[in-house]
Amino acid sequence: MKTNTQKLKAKSKMGFWKCWAMTVGVMIGSGVFMLPALLAPYGSLSFLGWLLTSVGAITIALVLGRLASRTEKSGGFYVYTQEAFGDLTGFIVAWGYWLSIVFATTAITVAFAGYLGAIVPSIGASTVMQAVVAVVLTWTLIAINIKGVGAGASVQLLTTILKLVPLVVIILLGVTAGSTDNIPPFNPGNKPVLGAISAVALLTMWAFLGIEAGTVAAADVHNPKRTIPRAVVVGTLTATFVYIAATAAVMMLVPMDMLETSQAPFVDAAAKLGPWGGTFIALGALVATAGAANGNILLSGQMPLAVSLDGLAPKFLARRNASGAPVTALVLSAVISTVLLVFNYSDGLLAAFTFLISMSTLCLLLPYMLSAIAELRISWRSAKGWASVALLAVVYSAVAILGSGLQIIIWGVVLFLMGLPIYYMTKYRPNTSE
Repeated sequence: MKTNTQKLKAKSKMGFWKCWAMTVGVMIGSGVFMLPALLAPYGSLSFLGWLLTSVGAITIALVLGRLASRTEKSGGFYVYTQEAFGDLTGFIVAWGYWLSIVFATTAITVAFAGYLGAIVPSIGASTVMQAVVAVVLTWTLIAINIKGVGAGASVQLLTTILKLVPLVVIILLGVTAGSTDNIPPFNPGNKPVLGAISAVALLTMWAFLGIEAGTVAAADVHNPKRTIPRAVVVGTLTATFVYIAATAAVMMLVPMDMLETSQAPFVDAAAKLGPWGGTFIALGALVATAGAANGNILLSGQMPLAVSLDGLAPKFLARRNASGAPVTALVLSAVISTVLLVFNYSDGLLAAFTFLISMSTLCLLLPYMLSAIAELRISWRSAKGWASVALLAVVYSAVAILGSGLQIIIWGVVLFLMGLPIYYMTKYRPNTSE
């Protein structure tokens, strides 16, 4: 079997901050701007759910960092699971992850168009215009990433910094102008506590997906064995602080009865900034969604590239341009995303589109769990402390998967199995001359 030969030097490699931006930038997308409203019915009990999800996310980040410290290969948990369980498991993980990235990219670009429609009424009034905006954003980011990993990572760092600005402003506004009297009671709906915490944990889980983003392009990172673990863990801690602090700030700024029905809780929270506050937050949401889309697009080229270089996916996915960018894989991912956007025209297919996004979440949780099992297998005898962390990550991922529901799990299995013909046709194709 060919080894993952991403030894080719990119013209511009990622350091700590660009790697950190990949993790934070993919995690913090459009979802955080709606979570305070979704969590309001659970009251301040929702913070326990945040803490539970945060602990689970941090254990996964620690596991991924530990695994990343042992290799310089690109591919993230594809590499970890391949080395632990063989080619087939590695391929299935990579296949599911790639599909989840494509689906997530589509959803994020649609969200971008929706936020832009809130600022430009003519776009908001036309689904066709929104689709055009989403397609234009997709291909613009593809063009940037075709210039090389360095260019895509630079855009990711810039958008990550810019997207944090409005969130930090809201946090500071909550501290200075908010009132603790607005924070909802502990359990306003008198729901069973354990059930409510579990429900909140599932709601907040989506916000942490993307932990692995900083691990995928390892071959394009300076000193990856040191840089990636630090960047992934610090990035996850950064997102954890921002999520919890921003949720608390919005709750202090917006009365509960208003927050429960809010379509844009951060915009409502920004009302204390004056008439320009809503526009400021909407612009922040645009930057957040564009940054998350950019991070996913970068990953949509790196994962197929890593698998192809190992001889487990068609060779054309390993084609790179002079800048080292996996141009074929990037373009293929963008074409599929564009097709999904076309399907999004129909109200009837919108539910199916949302369903695919749910499966996108599942497709990420399985790699998290298998990576944690790989670490557990390695550290069980030699490092009990790390084995305990890995076991916690396994349990967290398994509970989250089970919480997805039977229907999603069944369809998720079908989605993973769809990749098997490609694997067998590629791995066992007859030897031919190059």
